[in-house]
Amino acid sequence: MIARLCCLLILLLHFCLSPAQAQNAPKYSNEFLSIGVGARSLGMAGSVVASASDVTSGYWNPAGLVLGKGDLQIGLMHSEYFAGIAKYDYGAVAAPMDATSTAGVSIIRFAIDDIIDSTDLIDADGNINYDRLKSFSAADYAFLFSYARQSKKIEGLRLGGNVKIIHRKVGDFANAWGFGLDVGAQYQKDKWGFGAVGKDITSTFNAWKYNTEELEDVFIQTGNEIPQNGLELTLPRLILGINYRFNFGERFSVLPEANLDFTFDGKRNVLVASNPVSVDPHFGVEASYRDFIFIRGGLGGIQQLEDFDGRKSWQTQPNFGVGIKIKSVSIDYALTNIGSSGSSLYSNIFSLKFAFFKQKK
Repeated sequence: MIARLCCLLILLLHFCLSPAQAQNAPKYSNEFLSIGVGARSLGMAGSVVASASDVTSGYWNPAGLVLGKGDLQIGLMHSEYFAGIAKYDYGAVAAPMDATSTAGVSIIRFAIDDIIDSTDLIDADGNINYDRLKSFSAADYAFLFSYARQSKKIEGLRLGGNVKIIHRKVGDFANAWGFGLDVGAQYQKDKWGFGAVGKDITSTFNAWKYNTEELEDVFIQTGNEIPQNGLELTLPRLILGINYRFNFGERFSVLPEANLDFTFDGKRNVLVASNPVSVDPHFGVEASYRDFIFIRGGLGGIQQLEDFDGRKSWQTQPNFGVGIKIKSVSIDYALTNIGSSGSSLYSNIFSLKFAFFKQKK
């Protein structure tokens, strides 16, 4: 069954990818949506497509939302990158609609705030006036509206989807609005878990609009080309996942998972680099004790790097995480690196999850 679902997703991605799109679309459009959410998932190198089962599923695989516990789930995360220059915030809520379906909303903001704007530094008389300095933010927003449902005909099958709205803003200089769709599936068979997600299945369109009236004089004086309004495309991506749960008595369990990311925008610097399809594998594992304490690890970012002297070497990005769950509250931590593989710019990520239950009368 999961093989059929994967084939359907691949066919859908094939028809959505015209040759013109593959040639004109940038490789790294809307990359802020590739960072990830939730310290549990980040500690496992994002290898959770088959095991996502809480409020963060709205991001990783919307099909997993239906496995969330409680009458309302809330997820929160704040992190900072590049020595605190960039800030990444995430919040989500999910609630069951009935016994077999769940809906959720996720909000992501990735921004650099307090950027100095010196375009008005020199007044009309040619004098430098520091009082004319202003600041602005370059911020990216994503709003994900998710729905998941258990199949009534096939036991263990869950299906879900996202409608996502993108808003990107660079001060008063430029802004864009975008729209996209994700679809996902999970299938559970005994201790085996399978997952598949098609992100941006119809390509996500960002319509950019530039404030040329404010920028025209500055661009002319500096000899730069005045930007033109236009469309930015994010091409589809297919992610497949598989896991297996090992139980050691009633208290210990280990859940390893492997994911494969298929991109269709040309050759990327990943393990399987080809044109037009590249494949990026990543792996994660979670060990738990009585569903109370969790230790996690992950490996991703497998790529070949070239030194200044021309020597090439393979680099990977290891991740680590721990978590604790007390009743309906989960606190997770991850040590991860969203920068280039092999660097030491690791970030400390904390996230919270809350589950609320209605009081029984």
